[in-house]
Amino acid sequence: MRILLIEDDLKIVSFILKGLKAAGFAVDHVANGQDGLDMALAEPYDAAIVDLMLPKLDGLTLIEMLRQQKSKLPVLILSAKRSVDDRVKGLQGGSDDYLTKPFAFSELLARIQCLIRRATDQTEPSRLQVGDLSLNLLTREVSRSEQNIVLQPLEFSLLEYLMRNAGRVVSKTMIMEHVWDYNFDPQTNVVEVRICRLRDKIDKGFQQKLIHTIRGVGYSVRETETNH
Repeated sequence: MRILLIEDDLKIVSFILKGLKAAGFAVDHVANGQDGLDMALAEPYDAAIVDLMLPKLDGLTLIEMLRQQKSKLPVLILSAKRSVDDRVKGLQGGSDDYLTKPFAFSELLARIQCLIRRATDQTEPSRLQVGDLSLNLLTREVSRSEQNIVLQPLEFSLLEYLMRNAGRVVSKTMIMEHVWDYNFDPQTNVVEVRICRLRDKIDKGFQQKLIHTIRGVGYSVRETETNH
């Protein structure tokens, strides 16, 4: 999952970046509203966190301009403005949620996850299942045939993205955009390396392989056998 963070307080930025990346999110950060608006309209983000008091373009105007462009990007306002009127104004301006500073990261994370679930119409978001492979989004536990599998945060994020798109083929570019937080470089083999490591943990020792390579196209998690 890929998040856009639009915030100019570097202390808060560092706190959020560290927490979201540890939770397996890819995060892009900009420090002013105009750059934030440009990126939100140009890139495929799953959610955005927007401060209200921003240079160049304030947060409310940014959100209003997003909605004028018919963007359905889920937006969480993060602001030191705590009054009821401020919260109402933010929600009426087009945001999906409002969190006041200071805040606990656990609440920020829960709200972001909730926004993404609502946006993708996921009524059962706590667990993903493909065959005998199970991924618990709440406890971040992965198991196959009741055998626990230990994954690094980036491996978990990669598997989550593949399982959310179970049965579909996702390209290297799509994976880079949603799992990593830098632009796709066609010369890099980082996706192939991570898929190989993930396959060793998920498929090794099992007769049925779940992670499939579709040559020249991308990757897919599904129960149907495909040549690697």
